[in-house]
Amino acid sequence: MNEAWISYNSSSKNLSVAFTGFLDENTTIMQELYHIVDLRKYLPEWVTFGFSAAIGIQVETHTLHSWNFNSNIQIDPNLLSPNWEPMPAFANQNRKRINKRWVLMGSIGGVCVLIGGLGFLWFCLKKKKKNRVENKDKALYELEAETGPKKFSYQELATATRNFVEEEKLGQGGFGGVYRGFLQELNSYVAVKRVSNESKQGIKEYASEVKIINRLRHRNLVQLLGWCHEERELLLVYEFMPNGCLDSHLFKDNTFLTWLTRYNIAKGLAAALFYLHEEWEQCVLHRDIKSSNIMLDSKFNAKLGDFGLARLVDHGRVSQTTVLAGTMGYMAPECLMTSKSSKESDVYSFGVVALEIACGRKPIDLMAEEGHMRLVEWVWELYGRGNLLEAADAKLGDFDEEQMECLLFVGLWCAHPDYNLRPSIKQAIQVLDFEAPLPSLPPIMPVPTYSAPERHETQSSSSSCYTISSNHSVVFSSLPHLS
Repeated sequence: MNEAWISYNSSSKNLSVAFTGFLDENTTIMQELYHIVDLRKYLPEWVTFGFSAAIGIQVETHTLHSWNFNSNIQIDPNLLSPNWEPMPAFANQNRKRINKRWVLMGSIGGVCVLIGGLGFLWFCLKKKKKNRVENKDKALYELEAETGPKKFSYQELATATRNFVEEEKLGQGGFGGVYRGFLQELNSYVAVKRVSNESKQGIKEYASEVKIINRLRHRNLVQLLGWCHEERELLLVYEFMPNGCLDSHLFKDNTFLTWLTRYNIAKGLAAALFYLHEEWEQCVLHRDIKSSNIMLDSKFNAKLGDFGLARLVDHGRVSQTTVLAGTMGYMAPECLMTSKSSKESDVYSFGVVALEIACGRKPIDLMAEEGHMRLVEWVWELYGRGNLLEAADAKLGDFDEEQMECLLFVGLWCAHPDYNLRPSIKQAIQVLDFEAPLPSLPPIMPVPTYSAPERHETQSSSSSCYTISSNHSVVFSSLPHLS
């Protein structure tokens, strides 16, 4: 947490600012700035002061914890109204009596208002708690009425994971942990997602995830096998992916992925997205496509998982959610301003992942040199200079240059800052399959646009969002703003 002091001396006309900074985690330093300026030349006689903050190209949240204001300015009697006269002594005495009477009446009224307000607050909290319990029971009832995924007992899953020991943990995210388990009934390994008590994913969202993914069937989607809600625990059981998630291979020391494997992973992810957007009975907006949510089976086939942020939308309509959800670096620029998700924003996330696969770099690398921190901007700059293939992952060695160029082009096309100029996922697949020519892109990356994608007659249900994803997933209520 930082501290800052702003002071102005009207005599010396010195405007000074002092603020704290950090050399490292344990060392705080004081920094100062000052400027000689006559504020009377720039400010009106009466002003309102407040606070603002800027983030530049970075991503962060500003929070004001406390503040105070003081001034030793003296009011010049010459500036008072010419009709002002001192008040007579007897008038002061009468005013004091009247003031005491008003203070007494105000105190009594204030106590009454306070008691009434506390009573109203108690009533609202009690009603909210009752509604929460009713919604929870309703969600569980609907979940149990669903056909498909098996309802496991807590004891079964605790036994399968050896009571959720650390050695069986496959990963940890904002929602909680994922554990490997072996179910005798299925005679196979499974992945058990254990939603933590601190997670923002409540029973309603938990039930929503189960109902959505239960109805989806595609070779490139992680299959849900069952669920459990006992002992105040929320658990989801998925098919086990022996090769873990994509990002562990791209950015860690796991199994090296050959170029052919990477290209097939990109095509598999595109196929999954096409199924969600176009082939199922409703359009499914995933809203959190990223390399850590792409699982790899025993043959390194891509399978998209984690539908905790997914939303169902009728085809031809737009989601009306007013809450920002996703992961920084993968979210389309218009989502940051409008908080509305769409097929175009999912396609943007796919484009970022496609560039990750080709380049072996994360979407945001704070350790990179200036101008190279953001993956999309860096690749677009190389494309503009005619050196697109320089973006290829150096660890690959040999690769098919035509396929590499194709994947890089598709990645930039899908991650275009203007959602109107992004392709549909079907168009992206046609280019990846060499059934359509490479797109024409401007040599300089365009400036992002920030209006919500428009559709004819956009109406759909509104709902709150939550986060259960790792890699700093974020959820903000209403429009994002600095506070």
